[in-house]
Amino acid sequence: MMAARRTAAREVQGVGSEIRFPSGGDELRGWLALPASGRGPGVLVIQEWWGLVDHIRDVCERFAREGFVALAPDLYRGEQARDPDTAGRLMMSLEIPRAARDLDAAVDFLLGHQAVEGGKVGVIGFCMGGQLALAAACRNARIGAVADYYGIHPNVTIDPRGLRAPVLGIFAERDGFVPPAAARALQKQLEAAGVRAVFRIFNEVDHAFANDTRPDVFNARAAAEAWTDTLNFFRAELA
Repeated sequence: MMAARRTAAREVQGVGSEIRFPSGGDELRGWLALPASGRGPGVLVIQEWWGLVDHIRDVCERFAREGFVALAPDLYRGEQARDPDTAGRLMMSLEIPRAARDLDAAVDFLLGHQAVEGGKVGVIGFCMGGQLALAAACRNARIGAVADYYGIHPNVTIDPRGLRAPVLGIFAERDGFVPPAAARALQKQLEAAGVRAVFRIFNEVDHAFANDTRPDVFNARAAAEAWTDTLNFFRAELA
């Protein structure tokens, strides 16, 4: 907690900044964005397989502009990918138990931050991060809402019996990694465990359609609709 207080002194409301916070015996880097109002609900933003890149920092900034305190932890510890082969290698070499500890530490940091309101945080993850978001919420009762954007990670399994948070699922009709049948099966799995789950499968879009740094797949219409759904979801669940 002392480390959290030290980094908080360098934070600036309305813009993002790099911070460091403890995770086990490690010090973890992250990107924290604070709302101009100074206070708001906390949201944990989990990276795609590329790492903590500018797109993920921008997602934090966008949340801050909407009144949230957003934190993206650097699960790759400084490594980033510029091509799919490197991204795939980084994703598959991610130490899942360590990532789980890092995400728990990030929740601790947010809930201990003076700008965060409420006793629970939201979590949103993209691609690899979507699956990690679900897994984190299954394990951590302090997560009060999950937004899973086309989540996938072959080494991450979820046990929804421990999941108490509602889930918003955002998926793509043309997704070759998580096809609509897989998304529907996940929704049924969650609902069978008593989880409140609302899933949307956007027509005629591909995996990662919300990433505006990927002109090959980005779809502005679907991304805007998904973003509005996400904001409404977090506002309702974290109020």
